[in-house]
Amino acid sequence: MAPPYLTLKNIHLTFGGTPLLTGADLTVAPGERLCLVGRNGSGKSTLLKIAAGLVEPDNGERFVHPGAVIRYLAQEANFDGHETTRSFVEAGLKPTDDRHEAMMALYALGLTGEESTSTLSGGEARRAAIAQALAAKPDVLLLDEPTNHLDLPAIEWIEKELAGVKAALVLISHDRRFLERLSKETVWLDRGKTRRLDQGFGGFEAWRDKLIEEEEAELHKLDRKIAREQQWMHGGVTGRRKRNVRRVKELAAMRQQRREHRHVQGDVNLEVSDGQVSGKLVIEALGISKSFGGTPIVSDLSLRVLRGDRLGIVGPNGAGKTTLIRLLTGQMEPDAGTVRLGSNLDIVTLDQKREDLDPEMMLSDSLTGGRGDQVIINGKPRHVSSYMKDFLFLPEQIRSQVKVLSGGERGRLMLARALSKQSNFLILDEPTNDLDLETLDLLQDLLADYAGTVILVSHDRDFLDRVVTSVLAPDGDGVWREYAGGYSDMIAQRKGEAPRKASAAEGQPTAAAESKPGKAASKARPTSKAGGTGTPGKQKLSYKEKFALESIPKRIDELQASIARFEAKLAEPDVFTKDPDGFEAASTGLADAQAELAGLEDQWLELEMKREEFEGG
Repeated sequence: MAPPYLTLKNIHLTFGGTPLLTGADLTVAPGERLCLVGRNGSGKSTLLKIAAGLVEPDNGERFVHPGAVIRYLAQEANFDGHETTRSFVEAGLKPTDDRHEAMMALYALGLTGEESTSTLSGGEARRAAIAQALAAKPDVLLLDEPTNHLDLPAIEWIEKELAGVKAALVLISHDRRFLERLSKETVWLDRGKTRRLDQGFGGFEAWRDKLIEEEEAELHKLDRKIAREQQWMHGGVTGRRKRNVRRVKELAAMRQQRREHRHVQGDVNLEVSDGQVSGKLVIEALGISKSFGGTPIVSDLSLRVLRGDRLGIVGPNGAGKTTLIRLLTGQMEPDAGTVRLGSNLDIVTLDQKREDLDPEMMLSDSLTGGRGDQVIINGKPRHVSSYMKDFLFLPEQIRSQVKVLSGGERGRLMLARALSKQSNFLILDEPTNDLDLETLDLLQDLLADYAGTVILVSHDRDFLDRVVTSVLAPDGDGVWREYAGGYSDMIAQRKGEAPRKASAAEGQPTAAAESKPGKAASKARPTSKAGGTGTPGKQKLSYKEKFALESIPKRIDELQASIARFEAKLAEPDVFTKDPDGFEAASTGLADAQAELAGLEDQWLELEMKREEFEGG
């Protein structure tokens, strides 16, 4: 077995008198794919910085194999001293590297190298940082939240890119799907120590829960043993003195062990303040359109959102998700069409930019609005410190300023503010940013039990699959389409569509989207030149191609008839209430038939073009 590139042994670190790392270990061997997991504030980012040599531990050993190249991707890139992205990426190259490696990495991520670092968007800054990490072809890549600020196409692109690199990976991420696809081993950082599982993230949670159960059982045994020894003590110290002294010392040691035991950090206690019941109809949009500077953002969209719906909105950065929400909620007038909002709506919005947070304000004032020391939850007053405890804030943080909070703490603060307001309609714009996996689980459960309506904008594929009942995705040229089910269901339904249309949701980058990295290798249609995309020298269709060309039209007719039947069924009055199973079957059948029809039409068109090309050649 090859020696490890990187070894951390018995790492200790204390911040402000509080132990953060108390014996953490980490080894990274060639080709390994590790994910580093743990609660917000457990020290994951700090351990990664120690591994990168950026933070010096109080105690412990760090060893890097001679000649090994390590690159670290921080949560926020530092562009100080670099005017362009090219300068920034070149700074990460090894002395022996060719300068062209920087440009190749930039081009692969959709950047030119001439972008000014002072005007980069969040997505551009993230891609520049990833380009710098990849350009030097490192032996070890330490990646702290690599998907932050990236849209779905970029996330899926970097996922595929990392799957193919030779470097060993250590990943920190809140994106379950990302971790499941890339990791092969898991390192759990818990209460200052690390434990390793020789499986990817997919097996982590069951393993973690088992370890916690075993620990609680051992703690219960210790409590019972202490109780027995205390009972003996109260009965008097008799018998042989030497034996009694030993038992007294053992009892003292057990008490010390019990006092020093650090429990697993508790879970956030999420509770939403329910508002009045809204009308059954929440939003009805009829033929709405909106353009900016001649570019269509929304084109002829008709949509109905009913009470209890969970609508997910996906798409690349710049596709118009924010504009779409503003149109649907009446904050912006469409150029054409109408939007009607239902009655009794109490709308609460969670903004991913967190611009509503005043960095100079104290935590308590952020939750109460500076009015007293109480918050009202479901009509009942609660002291702000008690409410803060539900979101894992410590009592001493009540007068801390917002600006000193970590990203995860700011995320929890935004959740606490949003959920304290009465609502029956939640609009959540990237609510998963910086939240740990346990908090995401609880947020998912809360939304599942929420009596109102939810519109969710997210790049977290797993969270979308767990929460939403339908997905609205861009189709190009301002066209948006709704798909039943979650993100994975949408991908399954779009498999038969033309590559250009599917690219925005499936992660196949196109030149039209600003945030998509690189140029996609789209499926090329046959050209008018002899040979087309067929085998060189081939001048006629194969038997299978001829059979498909003749049989596809019949199947298309059958599908069109099926689609008409499904649409007629769904158009029946009160079909959902009278026959919910029939409604579900018709909805699923319609989506499947439409997807198959789109694929067959595309296949027939390609075969027909190929036939004409050969006959004309």
